[in-house]
Amino acid sequence: MSTTARTTTAHSDIVATRDPGANITQDRIMLRGKRIGPILHLAEERARLAAIEWPHFDVERLGATIGAVLHGVDLCGPLSDELIAEIRRALHEFKVIFFRDQPLTSDQHVAFARRFGELEIHPFIPSNTGAPELVRFEKSFDVKGYENTWHHDVTWRECPSMGAVLHGVQVPESGGDTLFSDMYAAYEGLTDEQKHFVDTHEAEHDFLMSFGRQVNPEQMAEMRAKYPTVIHPLSATHPVTGRRHLYVNPIFTNRILGVDDATSERMLSELWSASDSVEYQCRFHWEKDSVAFWDNRACQHYASSDYWPEIRIMERASITGGRPVR
Repeated sequence: MSTTARTTTAHSDIVATRDPGANITQDRIMLRGKRIGPILHLAEERARLAAIEWPHFDVERLGATIGAVLHGVDLCGPLSDELIAEIRRALHEFKVIFFRDQPLTSDQHVAFARRFGELEIHPFIPSNTGAPELVRFEKSFDVKGYENTWHHDVTWRECPSMGAVLHGVQVPESGGDTLFSDMYAAYEGLTDEQKHFVDTHEAEHDFLMSFGRQVNPEQMAEMRAKYPTVIHPLSATHPVTGRRHLYVNPIFTNRILGVDDATSERMLSELWSASDSVEYQCRFHWEKDSVAFWDNRACQHYASSDYWPEIRIMERASITGGRPVR
């Protein structure tokens, strides 16, 4: 075996002899208020997920620790209890799972989601007229998308959704992707000071900021009685995995309790930005009859609103969850 020596030609403008990262000893550094660098705490979870075997379907992983497309499942056909159990496990492991080419009828959509629990009725978003359990997002020239903010769904409820099943009924050729961010990773990536804060504080959640305009003045007292402001911990323990996750979002979280307004706003801003790390995310490009099923506790989602004036029609069935606990 022969080797060829590598030769280089010196240039007067080049002073570097190593990659810039070789001069940094810690995993992440601050650059103008932003933490950059390799996110090392993802490695163990990434390796764990890669080692799992799935008897009933093939898995195509998307992000480092979040997102997987399940191949070989027909949601329109009969689904055994064993298959449902494995889909449930995949949901808990990958935080969000996807299926392609699933031309679900409304009844099939509702029936699949109901295999995982009781379904919610959403008071503030129109439904499929034939299936009240299906929230219908119909974006057009006159109805534009306002879901392009990181959020958990319906945290204004005392018992927010456990998860949601979203079906792409009509989608644009390009744009309109949905992104998901791992809230376990977001929590684990906080500084020690931030972790102590979220582990010891709670926040108020309310529907008014996002859905107040949907309520007629004469209905407001009735809706406020049905859906008063609720208090949830800033970090919660997942009831199945036992892992702690961040639980705060700019759509429904009003304020942090037990601190002054300035501290509340500063900490909320810091915590909201935790979802922004691309390393915590996966991105799903919709095709007609694609399906996404996400764990509404373990991840947040963001619907990219970049397809106007094309039409995007989605239907969602949400599964009732329990009250978040520390």
